[in-house]
Amino acid sequence: MAFAFIADLPFSAAILLVVCILAVCIFEAINGFHDTANAVATVIYTNTLKPVVAVIWSGIWNFLGVMLGGIAVAMGIFKLIPVNDLMMQSVGENSAMVLSVLIAAIVWNLGTWYFGIPCSSSHTLIGALLGAGFAFWSVHQGSGPNWGKAGDIGLSLLISPFFGFALAIILMYLLRVMLENKEIFKEPSGKKTPPLWIRAILITTCTLVSFFHGSNDGQKGVGLMLVVLLAFMPIQYGFNHEVPSTEFATAARNISTTLEKNAAEADAVTLAHIQALSVQAGQTAIQIDTCNFKDKAQVFAVRRAIQQLNKNLDADLKSKVIPGAAAQSVKHEVKKLKTAYEFAPMWVVILISICLGIGTMIGWKRIVVTIGEKIGKSHLTYAQGASAEICAAATIGVSTGLGLPVSTTHVLSSGIAGTMVASGGIKNLQKKTIKNIALAWLLTLPVSFLLAAMLFFGLRLVL
Repeated sequence: MAFAFIADLPFSAAILLVVCILAVCIFEAINGFHDTANAVATVIYTNTLKPVVAVIWSGIWNFLGVMLGGIAVAMGIFKLIPVNDLMMQSVGENSAMVLSVLIAAIVWNLGTWYFGIPCSSSHTLIGALLGAGFAFWSVHQGSGPNWGKAGDIGLSLLISPFFGFALAIILMYLLRVMLENKEIFKEPSGKKTPPLWIRAILITTCTLVSFFHGSNDGQKGVGLMLVVLLAFMPIQYGFNHEVPSTEFATAARNISTTLEKNAAEADAVTLAHIQALSVQAGQTAIQIDTCNFKDKAQVFAVRRAIQQLNKNLDADLKSKVIPGAAAQSVKHEVKKLKTAYEFAPMWVVILISICLGIGTMIGWKRIVVTIGEKIGKSHLTYAQGASAEICAAATIGVSTGLGLPVSTTHVLSSGIAGTMVASGGIKNLQKKTIKNIALAWLLTLPVSFLLAAMLFFGLRLVL
């Protein structure tokens, strides 16, 4: 665990590390009550579950989502900034980088929550990471933010609200056509609970949104924690020490042997290329075997060597340069090698799971009121709640599978808006709320980007 290494740090660095870890926990707790309110709004406003029960239920499934969701999204967040360059900087410089991201993200999230505006924690975090990464690059002229990865993430964040809006309208239409029992299209009567079959649908969709929110948004907290750990303790967390280094060396050596054996299947043009790859894999194996894992420069060098080897192998596997007989074997070993630098300690996953689950159970009411009462002019019906939740669960689930961060807030809010339009047209939307949500959607990225960048320049003078 990180705390086992704190004693090895200078006192001031140890204090800063603890502050940063606590800040990540606070960010994830805010994410819980800011974003997870979307999951419980429908079951609360349709009288399907009591608020306390709904929030606790959602918190449990958020926890499970983080625990079981893998780390693909976490790695997407992790790769947004130049983490390799970060490893070689001083603790003070890295502290400025990490704190600027955390403060910018927390300030904007708390501000929008206070005013009850459904705003994306994903947008906020990504904007802050890119802003701090850009400022870091402007000072050190290293590799800079990963703009390619940022483009992929930005596209998913841009498309998902429109997808949720359109899908909700389609689902409402299909429900009207397919269901003979029209009770699902009625508004709740007072505090009366809906029929059992409708409750089952709404509880299931709430559960799915909560789980997928954990598996997507929870991973963002994991990725953020990994940035903190790498910034302060690059020797301990720059390389996966939970797996014996000999296993990584063996994987690289197996790649070298496989390529050498199957080189005969390649034509004359690619033969030399495959042999060069084989040599590179063999040299990487030797570098792993001889590395002093207590030396930061050597850890950094081994990490870069494995990354470069995997990058070359991935490119050749995609272009099918590597012969078919060798491709499957190489893919297996490449996947194993990636865990040398793409990993999340279990204590990080558990800690983030707990923070997200606890956050879900507090502070949720402001956003729930906006979702349930202020997007549409009419009261939320059972069908609207189920349709919006199905859209959100499907969109978030697919995005998690693809390793792309997506905004639960924007998907669910746009889904609710879509169901309102399907029931009463555009006039059924409350223009002021939609305007506020759209304004927050447009401002979040640039504001968090600029705020993080300015904070970095200010904090590095102090730290």
